[in-house]
Amino acid sequence: MLCNQTKMIKKAMVMLENDKQVRQDERERILTERVPELQMSSLSTQELQTLCKELHQKIDAVDEDRYDIALKVAKNDIELRDLSQKIYELKGKMKRPNLKRVRVSADAMLGALLGSKVKESVDFKANLKTVKKEEEKKEEVTDWRKNVDAMSGMEGRMKLFNAGQ
Repeated sequence: MLCNQTKMIKKAMVMLENDKQVRQDERERILTERVPELQMSSLSTQELQTLCKELHQKIDAVDEDRYDIALKVAKNDIELRDLSQKIYELKGKMKRPNLKRVRVSADAMLGALLGSKVKESVDFKANLKTVKKEEEKKEEVTDWRKNVDAMSGMEGRMKLFNAGQ
């Protein structure tokens, strides 16, 4: 695993060096296209002065463009900061209230959901099935002493034996 990582690091380093070289070559190519070489030996002082004036004019034009762009960027940054501040303030002001449970009847719920379409109330209880409850048989409470007396002896055991069959 460590071997794979070192291979990947070496490969990344080679790719980084190649990328740097490609960028350097591209930069040199663009500079040779845009900026021709000066032949200073064949130029007179008058020609050099005109060349300098042209270069100064080009530099001034580029500086004006740079200044305009910098102002636009600064204006947009200020606007973004203001909008971000407004958003932050709005988030701080709009806190959610604690919601409370509200009991609503079925008719009120239908009225809220369906609006004025519901003219008569709906009776949900009418459709329910009726269930009859069976009453549990309650055993009579008797005196336990009589029960013990009745079950004692041979007759009581005989009753239990007969009841089990």
